[in-house]
Amino acid sequence: MPTRDVLTKADLAELRRSALGTADPLGVAADLAEAAEQGRLEDPDDAGDALTLAAEIAEIRSRPEAALRYAEQALAAYPSADDPRAGFARALRARALFQAGRDDEAMAELTALRPLLLVQPDAPAYVSAALDAGGRSAIAESWLSEAVDTVLSERATAASGPASTAIDPVVDLGPPDAPGVTFFLLQQRHRVRRNLNLPHDRQDDLADRLETQLVRRAAERRGAESDLLFWPRAEFDRLLAEHPALTEVYGPDWDAHRGRLETELVRLRDAGQAGLGVFRATVDGLHAVAGRRGGDPADVAVRAGYAAEVSARPSARIPWPPERNDACWCGSGLKYKKDCLPRSR
Repeated sequence: MPTRDVLTKADLAELRRSALGTADPLGVAADLAEAAEQGRLEDPDDAGDALTLAAEIAEIRSRPEAALRYAEQALAAYPSADDPRAGFARALRARALFQAGRDDEAMAELTALRPLLLVQPDAPAYVSAALDAGGRSAIAESWLSEAVDTVLSERATAASGPASTAIDPVVDLGPPDAPGVTFFLLQQRHRVRRNLNLPHDRQDDLADRLETQLVRRAAERRGAESDLLFWPRAEFDRLLAEHPALTEVYGPDWDAHRGRLETELVRLRDAGQAGLGVFRATVDGLHAVAGRRGGDPADVAVRAGYAAEVSARPSARIPWPPERNDACWCGSGLKYKKDCLPRSR
């Protein structure tokens, strides 16, 4: 990254995607901090975000002293500690404190953030991730479970009155591109419980159902243009051979298809969504849905219906992202960093 150029919001977004893949991530973090200090940000209001990104890079690279320094500078750059953007910086500070062996201070920071679980959609992810990093996943599960109980109880009471005993609580998902806090609480609780090997319970079932609903609504809203269907190479070749019109939807070749998916997944991650993945698709499955609906497999409604069915099958889901040195999600046999990771850049 040039050290004298003014950084735009687009520059920061690109660095958020690519910094860890550069030859010197810690140098990128230092350059970000310097840009904020020297006023080389096109929008001065981005200083806190730039410093938070620097802290995240340093924390991931196991440099707790640098991460603490950048996180504290970020908090000073935000208008107040209560600024909605400051929560992630505070969670990063807690993660760095854990790395530095200052566990009591880390827990004090996260305890102060705990009320945000009920009001900020991104708080369940960054608070639970910080607790995970400090070896306190059991506490994360307890906090998330309590927050879920509180939110669902409030919603049930508002919908039906205090005497309500409804089996399924009322949950407002929010729009597909900005789900509400209840969805993210349930999703993160589900993730933590899965990692702890805890038995599937009623709220885990609810999390699965809501995620399926959200995927379906998003597919319908976008006309299935970004349905996260992944066509393995042989299926992709057959799909385009039998339905050439779908070239515009899924790409002209398998490389482009994987690139579109990787780019969309990065966009969703940057928008705050967690628990992402793609769904393995087959031409026969698409044809079966088209046959039941009496429609053309290339039709938007048929594809949206197929995407909704596939996304409801746990066996079809391929989690994303893998670790950089793990096998790529696309099944090519190459490492992720050598295959699909660079396709979004």
